[in-house]
Amino acid sequence: MNMLTAGPRRTSPLLGLGIMGMSELYGPADDGESLATLRAALDGGVRLVETGDAYGMGHGELLLGEALRARSRESVVISIRFGALREPGGGWTGSDSRPVAVKNALAFSLRRMGTDHIDLYRPGRPDPDVPLEETVGALGELVQAGHIRGIGLSDVSARTLRRAHAVHPIANVQTEHSLFSRDAEDDIIPTARELGIAVTAYGVLSRGLLSGHWSRERQQRLAPEDFRLGLPRSQEPRLAHNLALAAALGETAERYGVTTAQLALAWVAAQGQDITPLVGARTGPQLTEVLAGAALNVDEAAIAEAQKAIPRGAAAGQRYMKPLLDLLDSER
Repeated sequence: MNMLTAGPRRTSPLLGLGIMGMSELYGPADDGESLATLRAALDGGVRLVETGDAYGMGHGELLLGEALRARSRESVVISIRFGALREPGGGWTGSDSRPVAVKNALAFSLRRMGTDHIDLYRPGRPDPDVPLEETVGALGELVQAGHIRGIGLSDVSARTLRRAHAVHPIANVQTEHSLFSRDAEDDIIPTARELGIAVTAYGVLSRGLLSGHWSRERQQRLAPEDFRLGLPRSQEPRLAHNLALAAALGETAERYGVTTAQLALAWVAAQGQDITPLVGARTGPQLTEVLAGAALNVDEAAIAEAQKAIPRGAAAGQRYMKPLLDLLDSER
């Protein structure tokens, strides 16, 4: 069974919440505020929640487990990224997607979240030292055993997606997709549709640049460890160019009575009923804005104008720094 696919047509876009930033990479976060935001998202109709076992060394899973207490497990689709290796100092040291490592990681994730199954389980990145067929085969065994409901992939090429799907049906593929990042339209999304695989779109607000709330002043206030400081699109002179594009989108949004973030989100949702936008709201006000946006019926004219304001390829700079891009199967 595919997870969060077109399947039966839906009347309003599904919305997912990515909680990586509640654990690390986006600077300090308050657990109390994070839990309140997470619970409000679930109360507000968010069905998909994603984190990774490596984010905060299990911190994200512990948060999610706490938020799920006294709540129907079947009301939430849990998506977990696994495979990243960490060291005590916080460094990232590679990937491990051997079948024995997959089963070990799952055992710990289930315990941390206090659940008996994960809906979507996906390697965060393909492990270059392990044949993909071995990893997917092990995941297929976990599906048969009932420990996971569906297999997901992330940042893979169309060719890799086909290889994996030939071993075991893939339920969901995750890819960056926004007005600033549209490469997935070439091969990944069409291949997913051909194979009946759902798409989860992350980075829909380009890590804040398309939120309507970004500025040089805000960027200067980021914590030194915030990884967004190192992203090419956040570096001058590219930052000035990208903020100008966001401002143009904001002018369009204002004419239609919505916020910049809401229009950027609506554009992603309008790309297909099989695409679930994943937002990274960390606070109540951020969540309120995106939930309101998901409930709006933004008309086709607004979507067309948004695309005119930010044509494909208009953003300056790559979405990641080169060493990280080099690790992505989708970029090969």
